[in-house]
Parts: sequence; structure tokens; C-alpha cells
Amino acid sequence: MTTERTARYGGGGAVARGEGKGGAVRGDGAGGAARGEGAGGGARGEGAGAAVRGAGVGGGARGEGPGGAARAEGPAGAARGEGVGRAVPGAGLDALDHGILKVLHRDPRAPFAEVAAAVGAHERTVARRLERMTADGRVAFVAALVPEYQHEGVTAEIAVRCAPGRVHEVALTLAALDETRSVEVATGALDVFVELQAAGHDALLTLVDTVIGRLDGVVDIHSAVVLRLLLTASDWAPYDDEPTDVRRHAIEGTALPEPPLVDELDRRLVELLRRDARMSTTRLARELSVGETTGRRRLARLTASHVLHLRLHADPAVLGYPVEARFRLGVPHRELDAAIRLLAREPALRHLVVTSGGTSLLGYSSHRDTRDFQEFTARVLARLEGVTSTETALLMRTYKRAGVAAVHG
Repeated sequence: MTTERTARYGGGGAVARGEGKGGAVRGDGAGGAARGEGAGGGARGEGAGAAVRGAGVGGGARGEGPGGAARAEGPAGAARGEGVGRAVPGAGLDALDHGILKVLHRDPRAPFAEVAAAVGAHERTVARRLERMTADGRVAFVAALVPEYQHEGVTAEIAVRCAPGRVHEVALTLAALDETRSVEVATGALDVFVELQAAGHDALLTLVDTVIGRLDGVVDIHSAVVLRLLLTASDWAPYDDEPTDVRRHAIEGTALPEPPLVDELDRRLVELLRRDARMSTTRLARELSVGETTGRRRLARLTASHVLHLRLHADPAVLGYPVEARFRLGVPHRELDAAIRLLAREPALRHLVVTSGGTSLLGYSSHRDTRDFQEFTARVLARLEGVTSTETALLMRTYKRAGVAAVHG
């Protein structure tokens, strides 16, 4: 049996003292976060991935282009992803599939010739394999500006308490809202966890009180605003041993560089990539009515920054990580930076934000099995010093991921 990588980014070593953490769906504040989804791939050279548990990803979303176009994204431009799709089939991926995804995880726009050379297969074989994986919704390509990095709008984490027997109905209704980017149910209380993007605090209050609060079956709501986005699924790289630049900054405790200014031409470019992330530079320039050199320069500028998420998107279970966990940690502010640095070293971590409220950190992790999850909690969470509260749960069902609504009966 393949086991999950436990080596930390940036070395190993003993757990630093004074690390703490947080993650809450309660309270309030300001800020933003984009939940990241499994991008890239499963274990290196692995065979079939585990079937998806009741969660759908991708499918025939609006605005989809050839070659695995990006899903249509919600109005908030969330980093979590795009469109409305169909359920993911449980068929696994073979070694060649994983090889293709490994290359495309590192460069989603890599030409088929380059991918074929890397995996030792014919270009037509690579094209057919990718078409098959995108057509059945197992993988997709995502292109979106990250509003949190542009200081646009407000991102909130919401816990919606439901009456017994109403969880499924409420979750389906929440997943249908354009403002929600993720909707899931985990072990523990009868809560539906939601991440949503609003234009501002007034819009957030209206959404929470007059929309969600009036749904049949909702008995209570707790909210927290994301104050700081640390890691997204674009930083979860199960195919690679090296951390992304964003994760490296989190590990080192240094600030990200200021994002480039995004103008209307940039937004039009991203919209084209959203429809077809692998659209040729020549066609991009033609659609934008600019010269190819200008189009190529604009694309390079955006892809080199953290403000654009252009990536391969796949459900973690499809890639062999069927166990997904959610944790909230309370930690004193003086210990927060140390906790972030330590947690960021863990490759299993695929989402990490600082939130308002009684707890400070909210994180998500992906694992091969429950044993790997238990080892993760013992190795990392249980050894963090200064923690005032810890709450962990396993996701039971995902109704919406990266803005993509799953199909459930």
C-alpha cells in the first residue's frame, strides 16, 4: 500500500515551540480567502486513485472549451474554481495518466509535444487521454484572478446549523447560490460548512441574514471573515517535493510581493483562459485584438504572479487522496506566525487561512487513508504548543468544490 508523504517542506526537525493555530467559522472580521482544490496530481507513479466519495467535480460546465477548458467561474472570481458540473466517476488513473497530469500540473499550458516527450508516449495518445479525463469530469483547468490578493470583496467561512433531517436539503440549496465557493458536510454537529464571497460587509450581512437565515431547516448561523489567505489548492502539489513560491513565503514567514496591477485587458485575458485555459497565444491575441507579443507578455506577467491561478484542477480523491480533513485551531496572536510557518511545511495541507473569531486558523488537508490522517494529527496538530482549542473533522460529502457543484440525488 502506498503511504502518504510525511516529509516536511524545508526540512524536518522538531516541532517549534509556541506554535498555534486557529481556523474558525465563528465570529467576524474582514479579509478574504480562496479555498484551493486539489490540483495536479496523486502520488508519483501511482496507479489507480481511489473513488470519489459522493462528491462531484467538473463535467459539462458552461463556457467549457476544447482540451479541458476551465470551468465557468462564479461572479466573485474566486480562486476555488468555476462553473457547475456533474458527478465524478470512480474510475482510477493509471501510470500514464498520472505522468500526463504531473507535467500539466507544473505547466497547464504545456504543448502536447512537450507532454508526450516527458511521458514517452505519442502526442495523439496524450491528447486522447487528456480529453477522456476532462470529458468525464475527473480533471479540469482553472483560470481565475484571486480577489483576496487584489483586496477585492470579502470572503467568509460560514457554519450553518441545521435541524435533523434537513442537512442534505440545505446543502443543495447553498450549493446553488452563485456566491458560494464551497459547500460541505463533515463529521460532528449537523453543520453545513460554506465558503462564500461577497462584495462587502453589507452584502455579506444581507446574504447571511436574509438569504441563508431564511432557508427552511436552518436553525443557527456562525460566521467568520477571512483575514489572511495563506495557502490554496494551487499550493497543494502531491506530484512535487518542492513547495510553491506562495508556500515558501508562508514557511519563511515573509510577505508575498505586491501583486501587479490588473487592468481591463488583463481581465479579458483571464476570461478567455477561463473558457479555455490551453488556448494558443496566437488565438488569445486575436481575441483580444492585440499583437501576439503583447498577448504573450501580458500572459507571462500574470502567470508569474500569485494573483492568477492557472492550474490543473482535480478532486483529491481522484488523485488517490480520498480522506479530507478540516481543522480549526485557536492560538494566541503572539504564537500565530510560528504556527503558520510550521503548518505550511506539511505537504498534506491544501488550504490555510487566518480568520476572525474565537479561533485563528482554518485548514484543510488531504490524505491517503484515515491512518495517514491520524498520523498527521499526532505529528502536527497534537504537538503544537500554545493551542487553546482544537477541532478536527473528516469531510463526509462535498456539495460544491472550487465553485463546481456536485450532483447528488
